[in-house]
Amino acid sequence: MVKIEELAIAALNYDSLQLSALTQALFRDKHQLREHPKPETNDQRILSVSAGLLELFAQQWHQEPPSWTADIGPMPEPFFLLKYAKVMKSLRLLCENESPESLRKRELYATPNFLEFA
Repeated sequence: MVKIEELAIAALNYDSLQLSALTQALFRDKHQLREHPKPETNDQRILSVSAGLLELFAQQWHQEPPSWTADIGPMPEPFFLLKYAKVMKSLRLLCENESPESLRKRELYATPNFLEFA
């Protein structure tokens, strides 16, 4: 089973190819998202991204997220999941204004269709 913290680390490293591959593998696993254990880390960034991604996938795939995601707070600072949002003002504004709620409530910003391909 793909670990959600692997996706979080790929996202934090702006490794979009790895993030896409892991997302597809997660989708192919066909496990219920609510069964994903909480990452064994104290790194708030990994926890926030993990929770945000699981809630995003749960919404997209019509599943329930794990209960532990409700206890995870926001990132220590705003974080754009798309590397070029730092330098492209129009992309940054799109992310700030239309990021999915599961991400935005954790100070994570992406396009409204982030990782919907799976």
